[in-house]
Amino acid sequence: MSRTQILSWTVLVALVLLFTACHTAQDETQTRPDTHQMQQMLEMTNKQLLAREEQMIDDFLVRFGWQMEESGSGLRYKIQEQGTGPMASHESNVTLAYDVYLLNGDPVYSSNEDGPLQFRVGRGGAVSGIDEGVRLLRQGAKATFILPFHLAHGIPGDGDRIPGRTTIVYQVELINIF
Repeated sequence: MSRTQILSWTVLVALVLLFTACHTAQDETQTRPDTHQMQQMLEMTNKQLLAREEQMIDDFLVRFGWQMEESGSGLRYKIQEQGTGPMASHESNVTLAYDVYLLNGDPVYSSNEDGPLQFRVGRGGAVSGIDEGVRLLRQGAKATFILPFHLAHGIPGDGDRIPGRTTIVYQVELINIF
């Protein structure tokens, strides 16, 4: 092939690719929902997922006959034993003994095997549901928390033992505030 033929073929291939790319882009913009429609679909799906999770938690509570309080964020909690020490608050350093379960009762984590959890309240050292729940407790208190997935490990899970979009149950004892 001569240089002219190679150049002609190259130009022809480039034009075909360009035409195909432009034609495909036009087709995609015509069939793709607009941003407002997409946002509405996502909001509706999210509301359905939250309603389904809420129903699963309610069913769990009925099955076991548990009476729990609910915070504005969706945290369910029951304080079994009031502590006698100081209240945990923002910036408190705390130590928790804990057992973590899935709603089906499968154990996931325990401070007996993994050691107690130490973190500074309000600083991201624990999932947000635990951070919120600890603020309800005095040193020495024992409580049960049910964390919807948005207060636990969220959509991805913890990457180890807790799958994505999983509600978890924590049984905790606030051992120390320092």
